[in-house]
Amino acid sequence: MDYYICTQCGTQYAETESTPEGCRICTDERQFVNPAGQQWTTHGRLKRSHRNTVHTQGEGVTGIGVDPQVGIGQRALMVRGIDGNVLWDCVPLLDEGLAELIRALGGIRAIAVSHPHFHTSMVDWAHTFGCPVYIHASNRPWVMRPDPSVRFWEGETAEVARGMTLVHCGGHFPGSAVLYHDRDGGELFTGDSFHVNPDRHTVGVMYGFPNYIPVSTRTIRHVARAVEPFEFRRIYGQWWDAVIRDGGKECIRRSVERYVAAIEGKYD
Repeated sequence: MDYYICTQCGTQYAETESTPEGCRICTDERQFVNPAGQQWTTHGRLKRSHRNTVHTQGEGVTGIGVDPQVGIGQRALMVRGIDGNVLWDCVPLLDEGLAELIRALGGIRAIAVSHPHFHTSMVDWAHTFGCPVYIHASNRPWVMRPDPSVRFWEGETAEVARGMTLVHCGGHFPGSAVLYHDRDGGELFTGDSFHVNPDRHTVGVMYGFPNYIPVSTRTIRHVARAVEPFEFRRIYGQWWDAVIRDGGKECIRRSVERYVAAIEGKYD
């Protein structure tokens, strides 16, 4: 019996005697099956062939990745808070060296995941640090390894630590969420809810990124309204160094209006 991990998306599945028939995350139209065919690995195998990498992404924000790349190249962010560290999103691998480093930095009091493409090995992480994983209840169908450590929150907001609030946005997935941190003018951790663009001045909102499936004007306005009550300067996006350092709230407003104008034919 083992917990198999899809090599294409990095999602870990419940314990089985043999590999699952297919990956539900990858067969969804927001992702894709490996063109070479479905492939699986395990946490134990990854520990022998891969390692965790750590890079500072901002003050009090430590990025955690995997080298060589596995899954979609996810990186997590460990956010230092007033009363402990919160891991935002997750990666498929947790090696012993990284676990020792995190413990030296105070451990992890909670894991919060934006959407299913970052579920990865979240249960292994939760067991290692004895902490809960917060997933919006609307994303329950995409939790492929059920576990008591997973806490399904409902409603529009949930506090995971003092000064850190999960905000339900929807859009990319029904339960897509962002993490708001009330620190130094405010910062927003967005996963794929708001995709920080290469120009670092605008963001995108999509139903499916790899296959370029847009959302409606109604949906993008709904996603933007979810974060409107919060004041924030910085936006930490989905990949390494995808950070808007200042003016984040105005960037979202401007980006939404540009998107709506494009959908409604301004550029025809």
